Amino acid sequence: MPGLIAHEWIAPHGGSENVAEAMGRAFPDADVVALWNDAPNRFAGHDVSETWLARSPLRRSKAAALPFMSPTWSRIDTSQYDFVLASSHVFAHHVGGNRGARKFAYVHTPARTIWAPEQDSRGANAFVRALAPAFRALDRRFVRPDVTYAANSRYIRDRIRSVWGVDAAVVYPPVDVAAARAARTPLDDRESAVLAALPDRFVLGASRFVPYKRLDLVIEAGAAAGIPVVIAGAGPLAEDLARRAAEARVPVSIVEAPSDALLRTLYRRASAFVFPAVEDFGIMPVEAMAAGTPAVVYREGGASESVELVEGGAVVDSLTPAELASGIVRALEVDMRAVPDAVEASFGEHTFAAQLTGWMTEERSA
Repeated sequence: MPGLIAHEWIAPHGGSENVAEAMGRAFPDADVVALWNDAPNRFAGHDVSETWLARSPLRRSKAAALPFMSPTWSRIDTSQYDFVLASSHVFAHHVGGNRGARKFAYVHTPARTIWAPEQDSRGANAFVRALAPAFRALDRRFVRPDVTYAANSRYIRDRIRSVWGVDAAVVYPPVDVAAARAARTPLDDRESAVLAALPDRFVLGASRFVPYKRLDLVIEAGAAAGIPVVIAGAGPLAEDLARRAAEARVPVSIVEAPSDALLRTLYRRASAFVFPAVEDFGIMPVEAMAAGTPAVVYREGGASESVELVEGGAVVDSLTPAELASGIVRALEVDMRAVPDAVEASFGEHTFAAQLTGWMTEERSA
């Protein structure tokens, strides 16, 4: 019998979706189920199904849909499958309830909305805050000894142990190392002009323009180090970042909504990639290191694990401009020649597939 891959919801872009797609390539015969699917071209070759939430207005508001997610997942019949692999960052690990096929939960994080609301803006929603204790109690009901857990970093493994009281293996997510390492990525005329206008030497910060990514600190770090800054991305803080750029003591360029090709070129051109955010894993620093650029990351969160594993940059213990500037100086001294190969070995999709299937095979035979 085939397996079933359960993923929260399918969006056109997203790190967890990329992981779920890699799961699909590791298990090409598996079916896929999601609460709703906003990217029907993903998971080609798989039988992809949606739940009733896909036909309701709730799909447009994750906060409003939250009370309905767990009961929807738990009522899915998984008895026809040989195994269920949940790709979970909210309640997908509730799939099938306490019955059905053998379940494996790959946890990007226990739901940040209820367990770490300071890292998720949806956790600030008054409705979610009021119901958070009930959601936490509900979530614990589906933590069972016959479910096998893996975390995407040691940081999340520790969170799982803290909030659920169970142990998890660590299987790092896959990174598209080949794309990051590509020798040359074609750019269109507009992108080439953007690139030509940038300084020869700069530190790069890139992500969505949202508060917890702390791109303002990248500007402050560059100023403290006396190095120009490039900020790449898009989001609601665009105007605030533009104001900070205009007031900075060093030149700051903002590249809005770069294509994948331009972002990869920025990785390669940058002197260092500065990533102050606290992330569950942090794929972008790994992409930068795969491109041969050292990364500067904060100790808290999963990003520090990858930098230390491949020795591809510097880890800072605080987010003061002086400490970040010191990290930039240390990162610039790192010999990066062997780092892209180390990134490939540690985080390439072939490594992820081998570790994922090894984890599941070992546990299924135990």
